[in-house]
Amino acid sequence: MLELVFPKDTNYLGTAFGGWVLSLMDKAASVAAVRHGGGNVVTARMDGVDFRLPIRVGDAVALDAQVVRVGRSSMTVRVDVYRETMTTGEQELATTGTFVFVAVDGEGKPCPVPPLPEGQETPSAHPDHQARP
Repeated sequence: MLELVFPKDTNYLGTAFGGWVLSLMDKAASVAAVRHGGGNVVTARMDGVDFRLPIRVGDAVALDAQVVRVGRSSMTVRVDVYRETMTTGEQELATTGTFVFVAVDGEGKPCPVPPLPEGQETPSAHPDHQARP
């Protein structure tokens, strides 16, 4: 996902509102969860979001979301947010977070999701909370 940062998305310092970034992360994570689960999902939890670098007006925001762990009906999705300087294309990791989604059926009840392919679970599926800044 790619978004541009406009003044309406920022605070009085000209940096992106954290809530706006979180909403982009939730959208990107939900796309990854729907693609993996093959149906409807709901956000169950946002976990371990770290804001590392400010994102400013005029920057682009590139988001990368990947399902890193699967339970019976839940999926853990890691989202990395990159700040991109539009004129140079240079990207820096600005924010990271982990989201948990639950797959639901047409009645809103949890339903099973397929497992990750063999060997695809990544170490980032279990964030090291002690390593936070």
